[in-house]
Amino acid sequence: MTDAQGPAGLPFAKMHGAGNDFVVIDRRQTAAPVTPALVRALADRHRGVGFDQLALVEPDGEADLRLTFYNADGSESAACGNATRCVARAEMAATGRARLVLRTGRGLLVAEDRGGGLTAVNMGAPLTGWQDIPLARAVDTLRLPLPGEPVATGMGNPHCTFLVDDAEAADPADLGPRWETDALFPARTNVEFAAVTGPDRLRLRIWERGTGVTLASGSCTCAAAVAAARRGLTGRRVRVDCDGGTLTVDWRADGVWLEGPVAHVFDGRLTPAFLAGLA
Repeated sequence: MTDAQGPAGLPFAKMHGAGNDFVVIDRRQTAAPVTPALVRALADRHRGVGFDQLALVEPDGEADLRLTFYNADGSESAACGNATRCVARAEMAATGRARLVLRTGRGLLVAEDRGGGLTAVNMGAPLTGWQDIPLARAVDTLRLPLPGEPVATGMGNPHCTFLVDDAEAADPADLGPRWETDALFPARTNVEFAAVTGPDRLRLRIWERGTGVTLASGSCTCAAAVAAARRGLTGRRVRVDCDGGTLTVDWRADGVWLEGPVAHVFDGRLTPAFLAGLA
């Protein structure tokens, strides 16, 4: 995150939270533009680097950092909880600070070092009104008029959570794209399949809007926890087992806190030849 811009190429970091992986580009260290074409090329796991989302880090006049998130298809996402935690952990490691305020499309988010390698971020209050999520029309967000009666939640991006008996039996690759583009969701939606597996414990499988099946997702994990609590299936603090690892969600009066480990995998530099191929 702190390497200076070299004579050529574009520096980046590869990070992940519970297998939810990201490319992080720090615009404080390079002036190179980040375009939808670059995002899509970088997201290609065979010809690029590969990621679920890209996080662009920039300075901010009021917050410690400003973050912009891109899905693998080049579209923007206002919220990305695990990427926020990853960037916060890298900045904490670089500065020695234990608390940061980060600006995202979701607003100003507080991130904290919880010790033991755990980083937490307050993702803000969940949105449960149909127009705020947003949905296309006025419906009961606790039981949508769709097969399975999923729950709709806004976490800065829209979510559709199916509360199922067995998450392992769900097929996100088949069902996810079907509901992502349903007419009820004018901005498309993330899709989650959550099952209660114990006292205040969920098993979660995920289809992310603009990306596809992912091993974890911060905002999806928060939305699933909120949905289960609203239905009375769990309390407001739960452990959530995703395909890539376990995260903790604590829905407090001040917002929905997401906590878990992160990993800084490697730093790299895109070659001039790769960048030139996008022109």
